Amino acid sequence: MILQTDRLSKTYSSGTGCSNISLSIKQGQIFGLLGPNGAGKSTFVKMVVGLLRPDSGSGTLFGKPIGDPESRVKLGYLPELFRFQDWLTGAEVLRYHAGLHGMTRAQTKSASFAERMKEVFRICGLNERGNDRVRQYSKGMQQRLGLACALLMDPEFIILDEPSSALDPIGRYEVRQLLEQLRSAGKTIFLNTHLLEDVEAVCDEVAFLHKGQLRASGSMRDMLQRGLSWEFSVSGWLPELQEELRGQLLPGMAIDVAKDAADGSAVLKVAAGDREQIGYLIRLLVEEGLTVYEVVPVQGSLEAWFLSMSGGEAAGGART
Repeated sequence: MILQTDRLSKTYSSGTGCSNISLSIKQGQIFGLLGPNGAGKSTFVKMVVGLLRPDSGSGTLFGKPIGDPESRVKLGYLPELFRFQDWLTGAEVLRYHAGLHGMTRAQTKSASFAERMKEVFRICGLNERGNDRVRQYSKGMQQRLGLACALLMDPEFIILDEPSSALDPIGRYEVRQLLEQLRSAGKTIFLNTHLLEDVEAVCDEVAFLHKGQLRASGSMRDMLQRGLSWEFSVSGWLPELQEELRGQLLPGMAIDVAKDAADGSAVLKVAAGDREQIGYLIRLLVEEGLTVYEVVPVQGSLEAWFLSMSGGEAAGGART
């Protein structure tokens, strides 16, 4: 495992933070951390990178305890809130960050490092802008510069806290493509974001935090399956059947009429936990004298899953 945490907790005097977070991230995957603002996502990230000391629990990064400087050698990190010295050029910002990583001034002036900077500027969409001062960068360009800093030392594990928040739709698409390229190159990426489109497009696994608690974690496929429903096309439908059938449904099942007509045709929307429950409902409908013409699975959306996990709350509140 690249990252493993066991009941990691941090609580502030306000009562916010996160509690008992146990997660595992395997090499070569893109892992998405989701949750409303104030859920504790950034608190968790800051503990992993060593910016906050946990109140309790433990974790390892590359087999070293989180917070240990050796655990961060192969780590790239883009914080949510960053600010660069606006009098520096983009290239000078990268050299400064390389120095923080331990490179000497001579190394940062070498031809090989110049080539590395050129490559990073290219893949982050800052071609030909390395010699411009940061004050001339738009907010989206500064976001790209932050991403370049995170990738500069060719890290194995990359933690990105809201990497697309300042980018337009084209920029977000380009970042998603970059993340997929990094995964193909064997990199592991931890993506903390509220942009569900980005998560659904690139993440292999996801976890959901709400009010500091881990509500769910697993593969993207499994999370979306939880929101799976079925549409039944039937004939012989009578309005009184809905209440009659409701009393015979198994726990976790629900049935609603999406569309009906005077001739008895109807489209029923059914929520069920598995296909066995769907088979059970088909038998009930046939026993009631209905003809079942078609049963079509309807894939759930990440947005619907997000809202169901957060109790329908909008993503508002203080950041933590």
